[in-house]
Amino acid sequence: MIPFSYSRASDVGAAVAEVAAEPGAAFIAGATELANWMKIGIQAPTHLVDINALPLSEIAVRQDGLRLGGLARMSDVAATPAIRQGYPVLSEALERGASAQIRNMGTMGGNLLQRTRCPYFREASYPCNKREPGAGCAALTGPHRLHAIFGASDACIAVHPSDLAVALTVLDAVVHTQSPGAERAIPIGELYRPPGDTPDRETALEHGELIVAVEIPAAPFAARSHYLKIRDRESYEFALVSVAACLELDGPDKVVRSARVALGGVAYTPWRAQAAEDALVGKPLTEASVAAARAAAVQGAQPRRDTGFKVTLAERAVVRALTTIGERP
Repeated sequence: MIPFSYSRASDVGAAVAEVAAEPGAAFIAGATELANWMKIGIQAPTHLVDINALPLSEIAVRQDGLRLGGLARMSDVAATPAIRQGYPVLSEALERGASAQIRNMGTMGGNLLQRTRCPYFREASYPCNKREPGAGCAALTGPHRLHAIFGASDACIAVHPSDLAVALTVLDAVVHTQSPGAERAIPIGELYRPPGDTPDRETALEHGELIVAVEIPAAPFAARSHYLKIRDRESYEFALVSVAACLELDGPDKVVRSARVALGGVAYTPWRAQAAEDALVGKPLTEASVAAARAAAVQGAQPRRDTGFKVTLAERAVVRALTTIGERP
């Protein structure tokens, strides 16, 4: 690591002002990701502002929904009984992310700000536009079975690794931030930037802007929800494909009144499958309607040489996730 300075912030305003004032400064909380990038030389902040003492760890379950502080630990949120019961897709996504040790340290805000990346990003001997803008993308010609089938560009075909972000997408979450003199409420669907020609710019946040909370509105579909993650090994692995789904069902025929479906492991950001939702709404949850949603979920997919299997895997995962929800009491 290169030398850096360090300070501890006592309030949110001071923290964001300190980071915003220095181009090389960064926030540090759980450090489950930043420390890795510093060790291998991908990121080299000149100053770290420790925000662990800030009052941002709340886990508030209210009638109008949830408010989760940016510093709330992943394991604490997942273990909250009201969240496990009322928002199972959220607790399931958190429990399937990383190892137990990392979940005990990782924060809500930090998880959402994971770098969109692939194995080429970590290895300096390969060109990577995210690591070095303009260098090229080694994944375009090298092995790329882990990569995107939606929303990629000629500059980057990596996928976003956060399980949490996929769950928050179907829950219509809003990310609250603070920067010097300003506060923002950012819908989760607007937090991440498409890769385009500048894949090194991953989110809508400005330098010095801090995630202070995530709010999830109460919704009739939240309690009947599920997160399915398919990966090469059961623990400590990113998704090949994941599905977050929520359904509001009515009557003995289980007519779908509202639906949310999003895919993970397939795009630069959680991929909202609105066509799949449209295929479900207004119809009983049957094999036929699930089959229609399965086909609609992968409309527009553009697999490359090594990623064609992800289309079939995503279809089957959608069927399994929706069937699992339908079988629950």
